[in-house]
Amino acid sequence: MKNLFFGLISLLLLCACAHDTNTERSHSLLPIPQEIQATKGCFTIRKGTKLYIKAPNEDKSAITNALALWKELLEPADEKVTGGIAMEICDKVECISSPEGYTINVTKERIDVKATSAAGLFYATQTLLQLADGGNAIPACTITDEPQFAYRGLMLDVSRHFFGKEFIKKQIDAMAHFKMNRLHLHLTDAAGWRIEIKKYPRLTEFAAWRSPAIWKDWWFGDRKYVEEGSEGAYGGYYTQEDIKELVAYAAERYITIIPEIEMPAHSEEVLTAYPELSCTHEPYKQADFCVGNEKTYEFLENVLTEVIELFPSKYIHIGGDEAGKASWPHCPLCQKRMKEENLKDVNELQSYLIHRIEKFVNSKDRQIIGWDEILDGGLAPNATVMSWRGTEGGIAAVESGHKAIMTPGGYCYLDSYQDAPHTQPMAFGPYMPLEKVYSYDPRAEIDSTKAHLIYGIQGNLWVEYIPTEELVEYMIYPRILAIAEIGWSNPSDRDYAEFKERAIKATDYLRGKGYNAFDLANEFGQRKEAQNPVEHLATSGSITYAENAPYSDGYKAGGERALIDGVCGGWTYTDKKWQGFIKNGIDVTIDLGEEREITSVAADFMQMCIPDVWFPAKVTISLSNDGENYKEIAEINHTVVRDEGLSFKNYGWSGNEKGRYVRYRAECGPQRGWLFTDEIIVR
Repeated sequence: MKNLFFGLISLLLLCACAHDTNTERSHSLLPIPQEIQATKGCFTIRKGTKLYIKAPNEDKSAITNALALWKELLEPADEKVTGGIAMEICDKVECISSPEGYTINVTKERIDVKATSAAGLFYATQTLLQLADGGNAIPACTITDEPQFAYRGLMLDVSRHFFGKEFIKKQIDAMAHFKMNRLHLHLTDAAGWRIEIKKYPRLTEFAAWRSPAIWKDWWFGDRKYVEEGSEGAYGGYYTQEDIKELVAYAAERYITIIPEIEMPAHSEEVLTAYPELSCTHEPYKQADFCVGNEKTYEFLENVLTEVIELFPSKYIHIGGDEAGKASWPHCPLCQKRMKEENLKDVNELQSYLIHRIEKFVNSKDRQIIGWDEILDGGLAPNATVMSWRGTEGGIAAVESGHKAIMTPGGYCYLDSYQDAPHTQPMAFGPYMPLEKVYSYDPRAEIDSTKAHLIYGIQGNLWVEYIPTEELVEYMIYPRILAIAEIGWSNPSDRDYAEFKERAIKATDYLRGKGYNAFDLANEFGQRKEAQNPVEHLATSGSITYAENAPYSDGYKAGGERALIDGVCGGWTYTDKKWQGFIKNGIDVTIDLGEEREITSVAADFMQMCIPDVWFPAKVTISLSNDGENYKEIAEINHTVVRDEGLSFKNYGWSGNEKGRYVRYRAECGPQRGWLFTDEIIVR
């Protein structure tokens, strides 16, 4: 990484020395290329500079449009000339194995670009534009570059809140600049159906509209849909002409749009518009399709037929996540299907639907992607898994010989807080700063012999709490830049401190283009309590957990000594510093080793109501000299109420007492959710 970084810096110095009028400019590329070597001087684009492109006409047009910064200066040429820019698609390019790879050679006299596809030439133009940094001088250098992964994606949820086609185009422009190549549109969900299907007009006349507009008000309200055009109706959808326009716009920037049509779950809007497709045949009652009903397959196949005609992507995303399956065990049609197909449980019933839909999609010469729940009950033969509930789904898919796209929530969910929560707009998930995203390696847990089956990486933006275009961009940028670099660059070349410098410059570029990017340069940062270990009386002692109140294996933090190890938690319960408890709360006893004078006992708790993390309703603190007879020194009661966002509360006592054993108990409130604490500090 240091060699690449110094190479980039030297481009600035060499170019500045070559031209007296040059102002100081940044040449920090993002994503960073595989190899770059600075040479002396700059190539300057002037009026009449020749541009030769050897590519099919439609690609030639796309490359020319990508160079619009110099539109008034460049002059198309039918053949190579001595001084100018030559861009060629070749049968083979030395040291390049990916069709998206390219080489660039910039001298004072000319620029030569070679690739084996038009996509490679396009990505080379993005590199040239970044090197020029808004000017006309491109520093002399040689670059050999290609991506690590074939799939480098962004998922945008347009169901919970709807965003128009011009906004989607704007995001496509940014993605292309940073060499991303897949836009996954989450088009259907309970909150609204967002694509015109001519055979089923109620999907857009009714299921695409709701009141009120803000998702959380609707979701925690009556969850009703309304007719298009009615008073207060919020929503929208893409017409089929809109989709064609978006697909063409993305294709000109070598981005493939992948549509997602949810099944069998997250389908309340469909099952209210067409209740005969649910198990109960009643509107507003079901979220899951009736898998035993033949009409379900007729509907899904008709919808997918129109979707496939609109989207030329190899993959069609069919969702598959979070099916409740509550009605299936009691539905006569579902039970009949299970008996006929010899299915042992409802997981296999879901798998039956996924297999059947896959066969249909394969018959159209396409393939399916699904969230990692499609593994449950048996994975369809040709399916690709999108691993979101951690990395386990991707690992399981790869182990069974299937491709996986890695998008684990702990690293790739952009709806999480990107800075200290009290400084940020409300978010859905825990603290996910740029540094955390950048630390992810999609192949880290994969056997080297199967690593080739990791097809790529994707950042996901769910928009339940993101109702405006400005907030969408704020949450995406700059974290998607980390996804872009992970997807493109060599893992051994990654250094966060250096990347952050480039990301700050990239966000400055984005702001200049009208994007509402997070201010990375003025990041608040990690919770101060988590930045340094804390010494207190209990760190040299021991701790015992009551048998009926163990910590969760899923959130064990540092294990048996987590609450007295001197390590305090950060802004998120997923940072492996907060210990989690469910059901019976917390009941621990700390042995200080000998009787000590005690002036305070305290612990921090966090609350984040959306994932069911709550403050305790009651904390009791007791002391003992013999471990049997305890004196209660504090009872702290708290009325637990739902709030928005993330908050912290300290439950503690201060005074003057003596004791050897400290018992700390925390009880759940009526919500009966999770309790998280990081350290019981005894002084």
